[in-house]
Amino acid sequence: MNDEIAKLSPQGLWENFYKLTQIPRPSKKEGKAIDFIEEFGKSLGFTTIRDEVGNVIIRKPATPGYEDRMGVILQSHIDMVPQKNSDKVHNFETDPIETYIEDGWVTANGTTLGADNGIGVAAAMAVLQAADLEHGPVEALITMDEEAGMTGANGLKSGLLEGDILLNMDSEDEGELYVGCAGGSDANIKFNYTESEVPADSVAFRMAITGLKGGHSGLDINIGRGNANILMFRFIKYAVANLDARLASIDGGSLRNAIPREAFAVITVPAENADDFVESLEEFEDMYKAEFGNVEPNLSFTAEKADLPASLIDELTQDDLINGVIAAPNGVMRMSTDMEGLVETSTNLAIVKSANGVIDVKCLMRSSVNTAIEELESKMESVFRLAGAEVSFGGQYPGWKPNMDSPILKTMQEVYNNKWGKVPEIKAIHAGLECGILGSAYPHWDMISFGPTIRYPHSPDEKVNIETVSLFWDYLVETLKNVPIKK
Repeated sequence: MNDEIAKLSPQGLWENFYKLTQIPRPSKKEGKAIDFIEEFGKSLGFTTIRDEVGNVIIRKPATPGYEDRMGVILQSHIDMVPQKNSDKVHNFETDPIETYIEDGWVTANGTTLGADNGIGVAAAMAVLQAADLEHGPVEALITMDEEAGMTGANGLKSGLLEGDILLNMDSEDEGELYVGCAGGSDANIKFNYTESEVPADSVAFRMAITGLKGGHSGLDINIGRGNANILMFRFIKYAVANLDARLASIDGGSLRNAIPREAFAVITVPAENADDFVESLEEFEDMYKAEFGNVEPNLSFTAEKADLPASLIDELTQDDLINGVIAAPNGVMRMSTDMEGLVETSTNLAIVKSANGVIDVKCLMRSSVNTAIEELESKMESVFRLAGAEVSFGGQYPGWKPNMDSPILKTMQEVYNNKWGKVPEIKAIHAGLECGILGSAYPHWDMISFGPTIRYPHSPDEKVNIETVSLFWDYLVETLKNVPIKK
């Protein structure tokens, strides 16, 4: 386990990735990793800049004979999504990631792996280190806090970078080139509640929906996976209406950009309804398993008796919350009419949490059409204002419009075809790549996103395919060698 990945090929890339797994780097808490990257650049003797928000830029001169090539920026983000299974003991702020190899994939023990986007960072580091590559001027741009707000990309100032071409290494299917991405907006919804007394002769249960796959709220939103918050509230609505249940607390989901895998709630019912409550919950579990079938083979919906809570959420707010969550848009809203199979617009009901008189509901809305995001914001606002909640929006970021006449696109198509005898697929991605934001600060950049094959990002099942990392590296090296001459 762990250091065996450092022996994989290409060794320079894997050694760097292993080092990154040993440095805690959850979003908003990636300071040690940023320090590491800055020291790495300085140790090579290259110009190294750390900007005011924490992005690191490292410049490597062209190899002899390639000084006339267009400058290339190798861009990846340093932070990772901190997700773990509920039975896994792990502190993302202090503990290294435990990696292992299984059936041709590198994965982690009960946590996210951080291949998103640690593999891209490791590849940039390997290019900077290598003395045997042929390339024009290269800059590595390592951004921070991509997963929890794109703070690094948003904070990057124009004029800091000198290159002409941006190679974003944050895509997750080898053999595909991405030329566009979705923009996004966060919905922040707040219910204020008062605490009410627990009715006499009540019993309490702690309910848990676990075992769902979750995943990336953009890339995986069209697969049909279960949303733990939606499933939990479907049952809560039934229990309130038919079993005189009352809600004491809710804790569903943990990240705005991950489909919620788990949800927990404490609920009370009259003692005389306790048996019916347990029977109904078992029926709902069977129903959910029948609905999701092989998509969610490990779905579990359980309840165990608990101590009576000190108080309940007042009944009016409870009902408003239930109606708001049940009515809220969730999942795929519209497919693209321009690119077959591409989700155009979606939303993810990511978090529902109660504490200290406040219930927070958070959703991440995505679309490659800016006006569609505005429409979805309006719909979300209407639903939750009707339910009596406060609604605000933030964290908006632009999409990236495809340029099918891109010179680097044509170069990379030719390189791939010459090397492997086929042309890579050209795609747009229903996720918030940093390209849209970075391109607004550097509108002259010619941009492409690519990477190795990664599965189940943003979940503890995250894994990266070893063979495709090698292909990705060879493709990167050959692309750098064939970058167009600067006119």
